[in-house]
Amino acid sequence: MANDLTFSITRTRFDEDYSPADSSRLTTNFANLARGEHRQQNLRSALAMIDRRCNDLASRSGALDNPDGDRYRVELDIVSVTMEFEDRGSAQSFPLLEMLDVAILDRRTGERHQGILGNNFSSYLRDYDFSVLLPSLSSPTIPDDFGQLHGALFQRFLESSAFQDHFSAEPVVCISVSTSQTYRQTGSVHPVLGAEYEHEHSSLTDDYFGRMGMQVRYFRPPGGKAPLAFYTRGDLVSDYSDLQLIGTIATMETFQKIYRPEIYSANAVAPSTYRPTLDHTDFSTPPVTYDREERSRLGITQGRYTEEHLVTPHRALLERWASEHTALTH
Repeated sequence: MANDLTFSITRTRFDEDYSPADSSRLTTNFANLARGEHRQQNLRSALAMIDRRCNDLASRSGALDNPDGDRYRVELDIVSVTMEFEDRGSAQSFPLLEMLDVAILDRRTGERHQGILGNNFSSYLRDYDFSVLLPSLSSPTIPDDFGQLHGALFQRFLESSAFQDHFSAEPVVCISVSTSQTYRQTGSVHPVLGAEYEHEHSSLTDDYFGRMGMQVRYFRPPGGKAPLAFYTRGDLVSDYSDLQLIGTIATMETFQKIYRPEIYSANAVAPSTYRPTLDHTDFSTPPVTYDREERSRLGITQGRYTEEHLVTPHRALLERWASEHTALTH
């Protein structure tokens, strides 16, 4: 597929001094935190929450020695992926994906352990699909090819030298559970991931990630209030070390506590049969300012930007890439 398509990667350290670049996709959770008068306190608080949760999970794990609860520190890089291509003889580029990469520093030994890429996964093209294309459909039936282009480009990135030269493990995308589903414990418990849940039926989000080659499993980590959804192309349980899983859980559970406190900062633990809701009132408010309404508005703005600068001017090329990928995978 698409010899005229390549990718480039840039890294930005996510720390208390982080400021979003002009090109950053501003609906990402980390960019939302880094604006406004409380930006530095937001960042400092969020990073401290991640480190505390990382050490809490490490202490709970019998495989890791962390008696004082302060052995590990999580370090985060924002990985921005740009796609570069040629269309009708003209060189083009477009920001494709942005996500967090995790490293875990062992403060006792000084060793830095590589974590898992994929935290806070976001893309302009997904904004277009969900905030522009989906609302414009005249029929309630979702088109068979919905998400096909996004999935093709994501998998093409994972097959590229840009990805393979920098990363040795499949990404894991960890997101909130859906308020439209009921989840039930299976009885299976993982020492780090925690109690496993199953959902009722496949969702539009599941199908969209399925286009990316990813399957979902749900776990409520030890000490956590609600299950998280983990999407990966690999085997979540066997492909990653305990410390790698801890880094992802600590990072994404923290962001979900900030973004979905009604679910992830609830004062009661999710029961064995669980229907999450944002109408829940018994929760603790995290010490971080977050603008959920702005995030929704920006999703529409960035979806329209994608329509104007990628989808409309390069439609024929994009359709060819999507169809080529479909032909190769069937």
